[in-house]
Amino acid sequence: MFAPPEKLKAEVFTRIPARFHVTDRQSEWARTQLHGAPAPVFLEGPSFDRAGNLWVVDIPWGRIFRIDPQGGVELAAAYDGEPNGLKFHPDGRAFIADYRRGIMVLDPRTGRVEPYLERARLERFKGCNDLFFASNGDLYFTDQGQTGLHDASGRLFRLRASGQLDLVLQGIPSPNGLVMNLDETAVYLAVTRDNAIWRVPLLADGTATKVGAYIRMSGGGGPDGIALDDQGGLAVCQVGFGAVWVFSPRGEPLYRIDAPDGGTYTTNCAYGGADGRTLYMLESRSGCVFTARVPVPGRAMYGQTRD
Repeated sequence: MFAPPEKLKAEVFTRIPARFHVTDRQSEWARTQLHGAPAPVFLEGPSFDRAGNLWVVDIPWGRIFRIDPQGGVELAAAYDGEPNGLKFHPDGRAFIADYRRGIMVLDPRTGRVEPYLERARLERFKGCNDLFFASNGDLYFTDQGQTGLHDASGRLFRLRASGQLDLVLQGIPSPNGLVMNLDETAVYLAVTRDNAIWRVPLLADGTATKVGAYIRMSGGGGPDGIALDDQGGLAVCQVGFGAVWVFSPRGEPLYRIDAPDGGTYTTNCAYGGADGRTLYMLESRSGCVFTARVPVPGRAMYGQTRD
């Protein structure tokens, strides 16, 4: 249907040092999600702060790492949770989608992590996965849990800046990463177990309408994290496949980036660099952060500034 996408060269930016690997115990998260396989580290949630530092989470061990522009890794926070996604607010705080505890908030200055939204109408979430800030401060987040084609009960929520919580969409077989389109009239939603990116158009009052598949994928475990570029194209991480794909605004695959060491847990990505044209990607199981130069810069995030 499409011409083969051009392959872009990937380079290792940094790795989580061995001194941070956990090898003397197991986590409940890893026993379930990784079928008991060792998990010295499992990275997700890349997000840049205003100083150009890259922050990533380590799900099974409740840790958050700060990576400086030269690739130096520092443990910034550790708490009793399972952080899955992370995005910055303009006030400097980092909001966390925690698989076990809901929405948490991190003060980067102190490393303190506190609950922000643990329940929806007194009910616990299934397992929050990722989050995205709209330009008006509304926070969209996915509630994935163990949903899939066998149990399509995943949900997409919106926490308005006013504090009102809306259920935007339900009946989703494993909602994962998400971004909004350029004019913020729709949400692009990675639906992992459907192996597709859904487009969720929004009416003026925020109600979802005419939801449909935007990009269909094949193989691997399905799309995980996604990022938007300045022209409206999407970078899509395909976990289980070992590749990150860059699609045009029409949904045409333009570029393919393979993990440099052959790892298959390509979970998340974020645009960064001085000109926004460096795509930072994670191979979660190995704790590797790798990069590739791309033709179109990424769209600046709500809590991010760029010269």
